[in-house]
Amino acid sequence: MPADPADVLVLSFEDDGKVPNNPRLPLLLYRGALNPDSVSPEACEALFAANGWSGGWRNGIFARHHYHPDSHEVLGIVSGRATVLFGGARGRAVELGAGDVAVLPAGTGHKREDASSDLLVIGAYPGGQDYQTIFADAAAHDRAVASIARVPVPARDPVFGEDGPLASHWR
Repeated sequence: MPADPADVLVLSFEDDGKVPNNPRLPLLLYRGALNPDSVSPEACEALFAANGWSGGWRNGIFARHHYHPDSHEVLGIVSGRATVLFGGARGRAVELGAGDVAVLPAGTGHKREDASSDLLVIGAYPGGQDYQTIFADAAAHDRAVASIARVPVPARDPVFGEDGPLASHWR
């Protein structure tokens, strides 16, 4: 069972000229949203899919600043730990561990700074959207900003469903 939906860290980031971030939607971080003692990759994928987030992957997080201008993304930490720099070079480093979930609005930069050897992340997208990965680059920035503005807010929070924190923080 997921943790309390009221326990959410809300982070906003400014455009740095290379990573646009999202001017209106914050990153949502749910500490301990998944039970680290019993979560499996399949259980995490099933939870996300039950709430309309799919089309994902199992892996780690790139060690380069990158973002997705055409889709929101959820990252569920199934095992291990990682320090992730969110928001581009001037963003904020956050320690993530097994059970944590980060919900990134389109355009939010993220980069793995450090990780344990057993890190396993499940990523997914609302409605299984296709997504483009852009590495921090001033040349791609302006096109990305226009794309980010067109990404609709999903109907359901990937962990808590229709009445989750996404509904209040992203409306």
